[in-house]
This record gives sequence, C-alpha cells and structure tokens, in this order.
Amino acid sequence: MGPLRAGLWLKKLWILLQVAVEVAMGKVLMTLFPERAKQNILAMGQKTGMTRNPQFSPDNWVPTFFSTQYFWFVLKVRWQRLEDKAELGGLAPNCPVIRLSGQKCNIWDFMQGNRPLVLNFGSCTPSFLFKFDQFKRLIEDFSPIADFLVIYIEEAHASDGWAFKNNVDIKSHRNLQDRLQAAHMLLARSPQCPVVVDTMQNQSSQLYAALPESLYVLQKGRILYKGKPGPWNYHPEEVRAVLEKLRS
Repeated sequence: MGPLRAGLWLKKLWILLQVAVEVAMGKVLMTLFPERAKQNILAMGQKTGMTRNPQFSPDNWVPTFFSTQYFWFVLKVRWQRLEDKAELGGLAPNCPVIRLSGQKCNIWDFMQGNRPLVLNFGSCTPSFLFKFDQFKRLIEDFSPIADFLVIYIEEAHASDGWAFKNNVDIKSHRNLQDRLQAAHMLLARSPQCPVVVDTMQNQSSQLYAALPESLYVLQKGRILYKGKPGPWNYHPEEVRAVLEKLRS
C-alpha cells in the first residue's frame, strides 16, 4: 500500500470515528432530552425544506435520525467526499452516464459551444423533489442561454436503507435496470431537459461528490459554479444568480 492510499485510509478511519461519536451523542440526546433533540433536527429540516413539505410530517423523518441506517449513509457520503475531483475553476470530470434509452454517453456530450451546462445531481429524495419545480423554472427562464442535465444517482433514502415514512418506495439500485426504472419516475414531473443516470460504479457521483444531491454549472469544460453539499446547501437560487450574471 502506497503512502497516498495509506493516507486515504487514515482519513476514512478518522471520519468513521467522527460519525460514530456524532451518532452516539445524538442517540443520547434523543433519549435524555427528546424535545430538545427534535427541535435541533427540525431546525436542520428548515434548510432542506422538509418542514415546509406538505407530504411529510416530523414523525415521518425525525425519528430516523441517528439510526443504524443513518450512520451508514452519512459515513458513505463523507467518505465519498474524499474522492471529490471537481474543483471550482478546474476541468470538469467527463464521466460516463447512461441515457434512459440505455445508450452510453459522457457529461461533456451535453455541452454546446460556450453555453453553460447546469448539472443537477439527485434521486427521489424528499428535498430534491421538493425543489424540483425551482429547477424547472430555471430551465424555463434560461433555456435560451444555457443547457440543463439531470443526473440520477443512487438513492439517498431508499426504502431498504435510511428510509422516511411516506416517501417514494424505491429500494437501493441493484443493477442498471433498477436505476433506469427509478429515473423514469422523474419524467412524470416533466423535467424539460435530458435525464441520464450514473453508472453502477457511481462514477459521476464520486468524482463530483454529488451524493445526496448537488448543483454545478459548467462552461467550456470547466467548473463555473460548484454548489455546497446537499441537502442543507442545495440552492437552485444560487444557480439562478450565476445564470443571471452570465445573461447580463
């Protein structure tokens, strides 16, 4: 094992310990001070829109925090961020993706000349779907100057993982057909732009550190805007500001 690989595993071990401590402290807080813990979680939900989502009540999702499934998902997300190769101003990773027809292509295939390309990474998570209409309004307002692409990645709240009650019933994708079938659900929301899926090796999700959802703006093969990690910092309005500046 080379020094770089050893350093990566040390970082993963450190993150494992951090997440384990956070979950243990969260469990203790929920046991000893349940109302205080609930208020803290609801405050986080304000940032993702969960508290404003009429489809969900707090009882649908608050009790799931600090569960075993929560632990493994948070650990996966933080480990994945160690693989992040998408740097602001740097060359955008040209990852392989798959069209809903099953045809293989690459992210750069959707760039046209100097037009910016907005990448919207996500799955059928409550926060992603709740803000999907905001994304559609971006397409309506800026399609004359920009292109848009939805990249469907692995489920953040699969029914056999960190599941929320009353959420869309989709299990973890076992194969490409599962992922394509899940992505087809977005078509009912009329996305008005191409929808592709990540490979089963989760290449774009890893290189863009996109799990559970993320937004990027590319131009001329470089990263013009890199959104902060979702769901807390998934903000379509920031993309709007970038496009407004380009239009003016």
